[in-house]
Amino acid sequence: MKSAVIYYSYSGNTRKVAKTLVEYLSQKGEAKEIELVALDESGNFFKQCLRARKYVRARIENKDFDLSSYDLVCLGTPVWAFGPAPAVNTYLDNCRGTSGKQAVIFTTYGSGLGNEHCLNYMQAALKEKGVTELKRFSIQDRKIEDRRSILSKIQEIV
Repeated sequence: MKSAVIYYSYSGNTRKVAKTLVEYLSQKGEAKEIELVALDESGNFFKQCLRARKYVRARIENKDFDLSSYDLVCLGTPVWAFGPAPAVNTYLDNCRGTSGKQAVIFTTYGSGLGNEHCLNYMQAALKEKGVTELKRFSIQDRKIEDRRSILSKIQEIV
């Protein structure tokens, strides 16, 4: 199985979860090839949050939006203003080749306010693109340093 773990992380929290997910998939042995893809967006945190609130898209360059060669697609984002970060919104808009695929979406969040809305938004976007099997999980920022907590969430759904 070929897998992609695609994420955006401003503070590093979502990156930690993405890397733990890659390690888990590698150790589980089902994924023969795993690609970790970071979405980059430069800019001021507060400006990005304002854009996230309005579901504004970001300009991300040099990313392959064709996911047809992957069996499993994982997509992670911090929750900003009840939704994904702008870079993830852009990726959701532009990704293709997801019909009939398995997907995992994950979020990192602070208060939890808006987390379900963010997950539902991402889920709907991927379902529109033909994803047939979708699982999801979230990690609160105060549990990011607890690797066992992250692994238990991953093990529940993957």
